[in-house]
Amino acid sequence: MDLSVTLGRLQLKNPIMVASGTFGYAREMEGIVDVSRLGAVLPKTITAEPRVGNAPWRTVETSAGLLNAIGLDNDGVDAFLEHHLPYLKEVGTSIVVSVAGRTEDDFVKLAERVGSQDGVAAVELNLSCPNVSGGIDFGTNAESCRKVVAATRDRTDVPILAKLTPNVTRIADIAQGAADGGADAVCLINTVLGIAIDWRRRKPMLGNGMGGLSGPAIKPIALRCVYQVATAVDIPIIGIGGIADIDDVMEFLVAGASAVQIGTANYYDPTVSTRLVDQLPAALGEIDSDSVSAFIGTLNR
Repeated sequence: MDLSVTLGRLQLKNPIMVASGTFGYAREMEGIVDVSRLGAVLPKTITAEPRVGNAPWRTVETSAGLLNAIGLDNDGVDAFLEHHLPYLKEVGTSIVVSVAGRTEDDFVKLAERVGSQDGVAAVELNLSCPNVSGGIDFGTNAESCRKVVAATRDRTDVPILAKLTPNVTRIADIAQGAADGGADAVCLINTVLGIAIDWRRRKPMLGNGMGGLSGPAIKPIALRCVYQVATAVDIPIIGIGGIADIDDVMEFLVAGASAVQIGTANYYDPTVSTRLVDQLPAALGEIDSDSVSAFIGTLNR
């Protein structure tokens, strides 16, 4: 059974990845998850300078989901390269580093610096974080998306993944911008903008006011976005949003995703990612397929 997948110039041994912000820096999962068995790991999104993130509350559970407004809390790129990357290089699988910036130049400098490091398989541009001022702009305009992807593409040799927001009118247009800019793949989707309210106090529950909704509640939206982009844009897709079991994985693959990222499910089921790797061959066997790649995008329309 061939579980390998190709995402532009990025080759993975299987399509099961873990989403940035939900798996720490992998060190936190040591002793719980055999990280080497995964297709790829995405550690927490990093920024040029350390960020303390948003005021609490930062997370609120909702019906079938999680609302969060972390605000890209991280130690900055210097600490990442000095303390986290040396460990990540030894975990035995592909490392995709997620970066975020307020300006095009921020993205370019971060991608160039991170992409030049040994052990970094690809860079994911977080163009769509709803909890940081300025962080969503590049993901809501096709031309802005194209420009920032093209600028980073010109300054680094590693594969570039563009993570896009669903909070737009037509996501295929933004994906086309990423493709035109030279992205190796697009990641669909980031969280859906939402709010939780304490009506007795007449205040938002999150310190930031609004936040990003993730988990099973957004799976139909994510599947729709993957399907729309797969039928309109010629670029590999990584599906994200509410993936918690093998049926979810297979639905995203048949809709057109070449790989998936597991996010919120890591919080309540830390071993879910490796279990999905184990279950993938049997799922492919059910439809008499001997490879993941042969199954991708085969939805009957």
